[in-house]
Amino acid sequence: MAQDMAVNEGVTTDTPTGAMPGAADAAPEHVTTETGVPQEAHSGGFPPFNAQTFSSQVIWLVLVFGVLYLLMSRLALPRIARVIEERRERISSDLEQAGAAKAQTDAAIAAYEKAFAEARAKAHAIAQETRDRLAAETDKQRHESEASLAGKIAAAEASIAATKASALANVRLVAIDVAGAIVSRLLGEDADKAATENAVDAALKRS
Repeated sequence: MAQDMAVNEGVTTDTPTGAMPGAADAAPEHVTTETGVPQEAHSGGFPPFNAQTFSSQVIWLVLVFGVLYLLMSRLALPRIARVIEERRERISSDLEQAGAAKAQTDAAIAAYEKAFAEARAKAHAIAQETRDRLAAETDKQRHESEASLAGKIAAAEASIAATKASALANVRLVAIDVAGAIVSRLLGEDADKAATENAVDAALKRS
């Protein structure tokens, strides 16, 4: 009966075939599983919590973590720090280049604005100078035209006055002749020339 239960549980015993059944109960430490491991090794609970192997596990844990710490501190961490430093230097260099480019751009914009302001001021100065020169030339031409026109007007007025005087002189002579002829016809004798002239002059003055 005991042998059937042992077979069902997947275990074998080291007791000889003809041994007494009580002998297996007297030596349970020789009972093994199918893998050959003593059965009492499986009855101690979770291996890391086994008091018999705890100290060795702690020692191995300290050794493993010490080796990992040395590897990390001597190999991995310096490489990570070097990569971080290289990235920091690259970022700093990129920022410096960007700052330099921005400064160059600002300087170019300032130079362009200065040149544009100077060109605009120069254009205004040239335009003002041109306006002043044209205004001066226009005033000069106007004064010359006015002087020439005044001279022509004066000459025309003098010519008109001379023509008028000449016409008046001719009219006086004609009037004297006509008045003398009328008086001679009316009186039947020659008129007094001096009296006729005085009468014509008096008539021209009244007119």
